[in-house]
Amino acid sequence: MKYPIIALLSILVFSCAPTNLKEAPSGGVNAISSELVREHAFFLASDSLKGRNSPSPELEIAAGYIARVFESNGFQPVQGSYLNRVPLNIVSLGEKNSLSIRKDGAERSYEIKSEFTPFDMTANRSASGPIVFAGYGITAPEFNYDDYGGIDVRGKIVFVLRHEPGEEDTASVFQGAKATKYSNVSEKVEIALKHGATAVMVATDPLNHTLLTPRGFPWPSLSRFLPKDALPISLGTDEEKKVPVVHVGEEVIAQLFGSVDSLRNIQRAIDAALKPHSFEIASAAAVVQTSTSIKDMSASNVVGFLEGIDPILKKEIVVIGAHYDHVGTQKTGQPGEDLIFNGADDNASGTTALLAVAAAFGHSPVKPKRSVLLMAFAAEERGLLGSKSYVENPLLPLEQTVAMLNLDMVGRNSIDSLLVIGGSKSPDLAHIAQEENAKVGFTLVADNLSSGGSDHMSFQRKNVPFLFFFSGFHPDYHKVTDHADLLNIPKIARVATLTFRTAWRVANEDRKYKLIP
Repeated sequence: MKYPIIALLSILVFSCAPTNLKEAPSGGVNAISSELVREHAFFLASDSLKGRNSPSPELEIAAGYIARVFESNGFQPVQGSYLNRVPLNIVSLGEKNSLSIRKDGAERSYEIKSEFTPFDMTANRSASGPIVFAGYGITAPEFNYDDYGGIDVRGKIVFVLRHEPGEEDTASVFQGAKATKYSNVSEKVEIALKHGATAVMVATDPLNHTLLTPRGFPWPSLSRFLPKDALPISLGTDEEKKVPVVHVGEEVIAQLFGSVDSLRNIQRAIDAALKPHSFEIASAAAVVQTSTSIKDMSASNVVGFLEGIDPILKKEIVVIGAHYDHVGTQKTGQPGEDLIFNGADDNASGTTALLAVAAAFGHSPVKPKRSVLLMAFAAEERGLLGSKSYVENPLLPLEQTVAMLNLDMVGRNSIDSLLVIGGSKSPDLAHIAQEENAKVGFTLVADNLSSGGSDHMSFQRKNVPFLFFFSGFHPDYHKVTDHADLLNIPKIARVATLTFRTAWRVANEDRKYKLIP
């Protein structure tokens, strides 16, 4: 039988396309090669990029390179650009910093550095009001613990302890002796803000620590030894949300609690019963002022968008990400000394895998049903600022983002093993990865105790299911010795293959995935 030419071409195209869109196309899988991986990794980790600091001209060069790879593989710009601005502020300590406390009619002013020191996340403003002791400053429903239960701190200044209950107790409900996110000062401040506090005073907890000196942030203006440019960086969009945050020492503790021993006994009671002991400190009020000046800088996340082919499912988005920044260079050194933190594994490896995934989608004969957004994040090393900036101001709706797959440090250690973090939080995605791994052959090591410190956490906090692919730490982590010639190139290619297969499955299903708090 003879067919019209157009009909014959249609039959041939249809016969070449995969009949099961849930099976990753061989054309895409075969596009991932060791040669491609080597090319990307050795460029991103080259000395010419000087460690890809955020922000820096070299980071911008890397961003342009990534954008060109996205474009060459058919990924489109979002809102007219492959670059998604991340507003960054370089923060310096200003001149007007003060702390005074009135207790039982007696007022005392404190000296900066020796008796209080502002933290890096502090505000350029003042606050005054009653003082509430809020224990460790933790609200953790997953551990059935809330220092703010039964107290009202709105419009008040909170006093919190560093670390968490049972810090050195292996039987502690807070993951034993392993510190959780709630031990971080930044987390305590975020929780205090959610409860309406206008300022935060932080003290080192005296039960497990003898050195109670208020260190706060090591501001160069308070030191004769620190380089003048050793300054913190924050998101410009966070400035208006900040409150004064100071680290206080023994003198403040003694005025508010009578003695360090008194606070130590309160802490001991909290730890023993694992029950909060929060209260408003009687007849106590404070005025705290912190001063900062900012220099407006910016970096860019790099984005690439592939629209899905299903008229309904294309409104849903699968995000695949990796941070492309590192920590730059050492300031000083001996002649001939290596001063560049090349960041080959952290995270040229993950970025390279992301670019290989771009090639896989670009070489697939058909496109997925759901849309795919590739993201190379800036400023991860500055505190996940690139991904945080995105989830606070997303280019595409987060409520339609069905999953986030993250790649960070995937190029070292055994070629046959890979950590998959987040399976206990996103079991549906973990099950897909396990099934797809049958075609890749890794020994997958589940780490269900931690969500890991990388960009997926920004999405997790916005209730987006996630998986984090990670090959583990090694002696070259955050050292100048993290060079490209130490990378396991075939392993990165295999990680990219598993990521593509997993993402392809997710992008062609019509179900939603669980995220367990």
